[in-house]
Amino acid sequence: MKAVVITRPGGPEVLTWAEVPDPVPGPGEVLIQVVAAGVNRADLLQRQGQYPPPPDCPPYPGLECSGHVIGLGPEVTGVSIGDPVVALLSGGGYAEQVVAPITQVLPAPVGVDLVDAAGLPEVVATVWSNVFTLAALRPDEHVLVHGGASGVGTMAIQLASVLGATVLTTAGSAERLERCRSLGAAVGIDHHVQDFVEVVHQVTGGRGVDVILDNMGAAYLARNIAALAANGRLVVIGLQGGARAELDLGVLLSKRAAVLATSLRARPAAEKAAIMASVREHVWPLLRDGRVHPVIDRKHPMSRAGQAHAELETGGIVGKVLLLPG
Repeated sequence: MKAVVITRPGGPEVLTWAEVPDPVPGPGEVLIQVVAAGVNRADLLQRQGQYPPPPDCPPYPGLECSGHVIGLGPEVTGVSIGDPVVALLSGGGYAEQVVAPITQVLPAPVGVDLVDAAGLPEVVATVWSNVFTLAALRPDEHVLVHGGASGVGTMAIQLASVLGATVLTTAGSAERLERCRSLGAAVGIDHHVQDFVEVVHQVTGGRGVDVILDNMGAAYLARNIAALAANGRLVVIGLQGGARAELDLGVLLSKRAAVLATSLRARPAAEKAAIMASVREHVWPLLRDGRVHPVIDRKHPMSRAGQAHAELETGGIVGKVLLLPG
């Protein structure tokens, strides 16, 4: 088969569409003929040599895909050859074929185009596990979603608003904020010209927000704590603004607040299986009913994966970029 190979750590130009060995499913695994793969910022870090894949994982980037089942390993039940599916991967999605644990494979959601469904597994699993399971966002609460126009952000806005929370979000332009509002955000904050802490306190009457989903890390830490309400929960899922910052524990204590940090790729298989089962139970019906949907900005052939990475790095993308074999 062919896959996108990282020839050396570096810029988008190091990605090459090349012949590689065919994958073989092992016990508890399925072989998928890939229809499309989602592009995530973790893929950019892997390309740069900053986020190596786990042991025994394909070296090709790609943390999610959609496609059809074409092979079954031993001990696999509940799926048949030809079934349309989506999969959460530890890597290898930028390829014509990929192997995935059956516990991280879900039937493609009814009512969603199979290509577009490739943009769901990583963002839905990230949002559901962090905002609703870990931070336990409730329908009567306020949530601040940083990077609302990102793939994770567009899904977080939809799920939180559909499930009854009031959503505030940050983005970098009026156009991107308008897209966020169309997905359910009640308040949009242009982080270039507005202080999100001030806006949060204006909107909430000085109370603060109950949950913050943060992709910036160190750069926003102190301000995020300032924006939290009593008993608030800050969930850090990205480090685009750095990994090290000072934390005033006195402020955290006074608010009885929590700082939580997670990554999805490094979780044990059992945790990923539990997340995907919960996603199937709670989110798949919302997709079927059209209450939430994948937000896809553009699609490229995998032979132009470098261009897709460059576009994601440059900015201006709303939602997901997908890669199609070829």
